[in-house]
Amino acid sequence: MNKKGHVLNAILLAIGLAYILRPSGDVETFVTMAELFVPLVLGALFPDVDTAFGRHRKTLHNLPVLAVVLAYPIYFGNLQYVWIGVATHYLLDVLGSKRGIALFYPLLDTEYGLPIGVTTSSRWADTLTVVITLAELAALALVQVFLVDLATGTPRDAVATVLAGLPV
Repeated sequence: MNKKGHVLNAILLAIGLAYILRPSGDVETFVTMAELFVPLVLGALFPDVDTAFGRHRKTLHNLPVLAVVLAYPIYFGNLQYVWIGVATHYLLDVLGSKRGIALFYPLLDTEYGLPIGVTTSSRWADTLTVVITLAELAALALVQVFLVDLATGTPRDAVATVLAGLPV
């Protein structure tokens, strides 16, 4: 995907995720939308910083980088939603583009993608971005309802029960 596609994805995610987290549609929903907008856009654009240095779709397009960004809210208490922008950037590049990304870089240079992708200049790029974004929102809604409260990180009762039963 190109920069426009990643920003479109982040904007749609901010709107959709705000309604998933605060479905009332009142002022609280719009405050959540504003709260999500900047971190999601920053996360969506961050992996492409590797166009200025390193190897594009390798240096910042891999699972170790995602793990570091995911760790920020856990260890530092900030950047709560940036990881979602980074993760969805990866999904767009894997699902939406022909080239794919090097998920296991620097261990492997192999780029992984699916054959459904289009070139970044394709007239179908925006349509595919919207379709992928809708699928991402559906997955986030399922996580929110069944697994973890995305706003607080609190596991749902069924998940908490499973976690409590694990040997320590």
